Amino acid sequence: MRNLLKLTAVLLFVVAASVSSQAQKFGHIDFQALVQVMPERVTAEEELNKVQKEMEDVLAEMQNNLNTSMQQFEQLGADASEIKRNAKVAEIQDLQQRIQNYGQAAQGQIQQKNAELFQPIVEKARKAIEEVAKEEGLIYVFEANSLLYKSNESIDVLPQVKVKLGIQ
Repeated sequence: MRNLLKLTAVLLFVVAASVSSQAQKFGHIDFQALVQVMPERVTAEEELNKVQKEMEDVLAEMQNNLNTSMQQFEQLGADASEIKRNAKVAEIQDLQQRIQNYGQAAQGQIQQKNAELFQPIVEKARKAIEEVAKEEGLIYVFEANSLLYKSNESIDVLPQVKVKLGIQ
């Protein structure tokens, strides 16, 4: 019985020592570098630029209308009636307010479109990172650009993730 207890204690010690001697593996990745090389990013940026261009065109047209109204106001001259002058001032103020409102709405729409276009890309990248981390037996993968120190034992998973995504 005593020998069995000694044998059990030795076995527990050996198992505990082997478990604690296994190195925990950490990885890191430059997430922005990964997103920059994903082909989906080019398509998303082109679509976002197209939306921005359309909104800039509308804004430029509104600005042209404002400039025209301001020139018309300046050309009214001293002999124009007070009613006509007030109407033109109100028109200019209305155009300025519409330009301001459109600019704010356009900015919100661009941010929303940006999130809509890039969210699937980010999710795809994160999924690939997760798969590579599991394959490599990593317990953590850190963002490389926010690390204060990186050991040479930390694994850069960017090359494996690029392979996983089919990126050269």
